[in-house]
Amino acid sequence: MTISINRSWATYSIIAASLASLMGVAGCAKKPEQQETTKQETTTLNIGFQKYGILPILKAKGELEKNLAAQGVNVKWVEFPAGPQLLEGLNVGSVVFGEAGEAPPIFAQAANPNLVYVANQPPAPTAEALIVQKDSPIQSIQDLKGKRVALNKGSNVHYLLLKLLEANNLSLNDIQPVYLPPSDARAAFEKGAVDAWVIWDPFFAAAEHQIHARVIATGEHLVSNHQFYLADRQFAESHPQVLTTLVTTLNQTTDWVKAHPDDAAKLLEKPTGLEFDVLKSSISRMGFGVQPISEKVAKEQQYVADAFFAQKLIPKQLVIQDAVLKNDVK
Repeated sequence: MTISINRSWATYSIIAASLASLMGVAGCAKKPEQQETTKQETTTLNIGFQKYGILPILKAKGELEKNLAAQGVNVKWVEFPAGPQLLEGLNVGSVVFGEAGEAPPIFAQAANPNLVYVANQPPAPTAEALIVQKDSPIQSIQDLKGKRVALNKGSNVHYLLLKLLEANNLSLNDIQPVYLPPSDARAAFEKGAVDAWVIWDPFFAAAEHQIHARVIATGEHLVSNHQFYLADRQFAESHPQVLTTLVTTLNQTTDWVKAHPDDAAKLLEKPTGLEFDVLKSSISRMGFGVQPISEKVAKEQQYVADAFFAQKLIPKQLVIQDAVLKNDVK
């Protein structure tokens, strides 16, 4: 059988109803002897991952498969282009566990109360920054007045930009935000269609190495920029031992990456298509370690949720603690 729960944002009701119907048919078709056989079948754990991060390294190393084999669990890896799509995959049931930055879980929680925060990596505030072209006249945040600043709307760097402006007694009204996804923002940045770009790794590192972009400010002293590990609530509560093995193995993997950054960069070269030096820089700015969600981390994530609500990016105020897994994962 496959551990997966069914839901989505835009198409939740249609997909859930259809899958529920299919599951009902399948359940009715089972004979008692078939049910006994099912209990002995190997479980498949579907994990969502992106091209960059700890999860693709874990996938490449194969340690999780070894650690879960004793529990009768097979691992299936499902790739997504970014955090929002991954969490939508979690919602529709194609995966039950995955990783995303600070922003996507907030939008997911606003649409889906069954998502839970399981664990996080330590802060990585220098892994995102506001950058300009190497020959730009912009030297400070104050120089952004009236300028065109590219960013991915509703992302981690949206929050970073709000905090950078606030720290300099400015607001979004003082600049011209240009909302673009990373690939389009890079193109606009290179041809001078925007004056500055707020971006995260590995896109940030790529801009530094490939076009020698200059850093005006990182998130240091302003934001946390956590990476979060998230799961379907029913899966998390029903399979605590599997979840414990996942978090433990992830933590061991970050220890390995910290001790072997060159090897980790080489593992990511093929899936990301990025050069070794770009990946080495990105990895150096990661937060190493995977730990259960603390009250402090939940409070920091609450600040992000409140800021997005104030900007009308989400339709209602959230209580982050409502989505934090209550069972301790150690």
